[in-house]
Amino acid sequence: MSSHASRVVLVSGAGRGIGRAMADAHADAGAAVAYLDHDPDLARTAAEAARARGVNAVAVSADVADFDAVAAAVAEAAAALGPIDVLVNNAGISPKTGADNRRVDAFAMDPAEWRRVIDVNLTGAFNCTRSVLPGMRDLGRGRVVNISSVAGRTYCDIVAVHYAASKAALVGFTKHLAGELGPFGITVNALAPGRIDTPLMRGTAPEANEAVRAVTPLRRLGSPEEVASVCLFLTSDAAAFVTGQVCDVAGGWLMT
Repeated sequence: MSSHASRVVLVSGAGRGIGRAMADAHADAGAAVAYLDHDPDLARTAAEAARARGVNAVAVSADVADFDAVAAAVAEAAAALGPIDVLVNNAGISPKTGADNRRVDAFAMDPAEWRRVIDVNLTGAFNCTRSVLPGMRDLGRGRVVNISSVAGRTYCDIVAVHYAASKAALVGFTKHLAGELGPFGITVNALAPGRIDTPLMRGTAPEANEAVRAVTPLRRLGSPEEVASVCLFLTSDAAAFVTGQVCDVAGGWLMT
């Protein structure tokens, strides 16, 4: 595929799971890709694998909650690949507790945990977006895709309140930026994945995933590649007139 041959893409949280699948999909579609991850080893491994396939790829590392670190990582990526015109804000955390990875209820939640989730999931998206926007404005084009969740659009008893609040806020973030940045040729959309089969999900109690599978119309969990394919559409020329939208990738689960 060469649908993204002229694109320079940065994906946060690209070291594994959905983030890596989205970064790899853009790489395989011809884009130059910066794999950004908090864990430099994960970023390096992912970028090296892409380069082994002939992709122009670099690894950069930053805690997305730290604006200065993000700005430095974006500058490093742009110096290596060129101005970034596609950003996928994927980095996120969802702390759980116990052997079966249960949510922490609000009455027992440590305020420090609340702040950390908001800092990573929401402020992290702002930090990455703020860092790439000057370059996108200069180019007169850009694509931003924010990874929200069906849990940010309706009640989901699997996740905790900090995660749901941060993902709901990303919906508002998406719609406001779409209006603000449209005149500069920049589209902003969001994906709302459902239950996706990642290593993190496999660590959850089997009955929790089975309960979701049973009420999902397609009767299965999704794959990271299925999320990546929708992301690839939103960053392509085929979606040039799509902005301010939130697309569920959830097999019909919750139907938000």
